[in-house]
Amino acid sequence: MNKSFLPKGKIMLLTLSLVLLSSSMAFAQTEEAPDLGKVFHIGIFIFFALVFFVLITLIAYHNSEDNEVPSLIKALSFLNSKLTNATPIENEEAVLLNHDYDGIKELDNVLPPWWKYLFYVTIVWGGVYLFNYHVINIWPLSDGEYQEEVKQAEAQKAILLGSGALVNEKTVTLLTDQAAIFSGGEIFKKNCAACHGFKGEGLVGPNLTDNYWIHGGGIKNVFRTVSNGVPDKGMLTWKTQLKPKEIQEVASYVISLQGTNPPNAKPPQGTLWAEAPADSTKKDSVKK
Repeated sequence: MNKSFLPKGKIMLLTLSLVLLSSSMAFAQTEEAPDLGKVFHIGIFIFFALVFFVLITLIAYHNSEDNEVPSLIKALSFLNSKLTNATPIENEEAVLLNHDYDGIKELDNVLPPWWKYLFYVTIVWGGVYLFNYHVINIWPLSDGEYQEEVKQAEAQKAILLGSGALVNEKTVTLLTDQAAIFSGGEIFKKNCAACHGFKGEGLVGPNLTDNYWIHGGGIKNVFRTVSNGVPDKGMLTWKTQLKPKEIQEVASYVISLQGTNPPNAKPPQGTLWAEAPADSTKKDSVKK
């Protein structure tokens, strides 16, 4: 093999490797099944990457004297002539204009076909873009993409809220469905009844069925008290043992015990508590 072919071969292999690598990276960035728009844009990218490869190859084999790849040289030379349509140097007199600007003369060369073809492609692409984005709306506009992403984010948020992953003392809400109250009751009987009684009547801990609260009533305050505990009174910090969703359920169960008046209830402790009006700018509850 002619040694002069090796550097050109290396250039070709390196360029082709870069094209394939960049193409694979472009496909790898798509999540799940790519939509039509992504496929089209990736196809455009691969097309221009291949064009770049051909141009680099043309440069590598331009005026090559290697005899081992004559067909390739001939094919690339033909492609080069079709893309550039350049007038050979020996024929420049035929396209030389009569103008003379301080010794500088001008050639009446035609626009390279590759430039015109690219211009035609941009016209076609403009039509495709206009038709798809503003007529049949196959591909959404930026506002549509934003709205779709907002919907996906809201759906993910709902899933996270449903799982309890985002529940805290600021976002917690009162649960009223029977399944959640039943689950909270089971957690209460297992972990809280020893101090508060099985019916919330109060033993070592305070009565949970009246309207008097030591650490504040309402779902947010009860959630915070259960979550952080009251270590100086012997109440555990339950956030290390229960999930946020479980704390929400048990706090909602505790709220549901209001007004049940169980037998042998412990006398009220703390301050009378009443929920704030819905339009109040203060916290979710007020003391009386």
